[in-house]
Amino acid sequence: MFATISQIATFAAAPSNLLPAVGLLGLIIALARRRSAGLWLASLGIGGTLIAGILPIANILIRPLEERFPRYQEDGRPIDGIIVLSGAVDLARSLDRGEFSLNGAAERVVSFMEMARRHPEARLIYTGGSAGGRSRSEAQLAAEQMKRLGLSTERLLIETASGTTWDNARNTKALLGDRAQGRWVLITSASHMPRAMGCFRTVGLTVIPYPVDYQTRGATDTIRPFTIVGQGLQRLDIAAKEWLGLFGYRISGRTSSFFPGPDPVGSPGAT
Repeated sequence: MFATISQIATFAAAPSNLLPAVGLLGLIIALARRRSAGLWLASLGIGGTLIAGILPIANILIRPLEERFPRYQEDGRPIDGIIVLSGAVDLARSLDRGEFSLNGAAERVVSFMEMARRHPEARLIYTGGSAGGRSRSEAQLAAEQMKRLGLSTERLLIETASGTTWDNARNTKALLGDRAQGRWVLITSASHMPRAMGCFRTVGLTVIPYPVDYQTRGATDTIRPFTIVGQGLQRLDIAAKEWLGLFGYRISGRTSSFFPGPDPVGSPGAT
């Protein structure tokens, strides 16, 4: 139920959906002979779409998410396991075309395989991406592709039931059981890392953050406008989804703080 509500809320609150819908509603109202109110609403929707798509509002909102956790640094110590969250595979296109297809979060899979190569002693977990009525899940497709690329699947565990970040954390903890102790690395998009870390902490699984898939290049992006409206709106959708997700997860008890951050130096989860 929570996953369904979350998906509906995400769709409705996505600026790329909400702003044009406001503009369309305004035009409908104007045609219904409430010209003044309709044109005002249409101008709000159309103007808001252009402003949100051109000005660097998305970058201003997404940079605090991406900068919340530092980039992962190898320290020479062994790794017990590596966890990657689903979200990098275009499941529908992969199955319909019969060809493994990645989306804009492809760095999750790339970094996962790179870490697996650097740490042959580590156990591997690919969690999430439920099939949703299709023949195979994202985790299954990813495992098949990684095997074709030479990754030994003997040390790879896949978890196929998760549909939310909360499910990822809870199901991974259950899958690992007693093996959850040790140094586990968590790979996911940088903007998604605060919510993911909050969930894993809540279920009692200590992980080391490995943020990837950065959307911004740095501080200068906060003053650099977009040249294509669609790009600005797409990035704003990502930012809105994460901030709304942090709010929803906090009030539902899935995280213990609104904006989870790095552990204090010296704590069990610190790097």
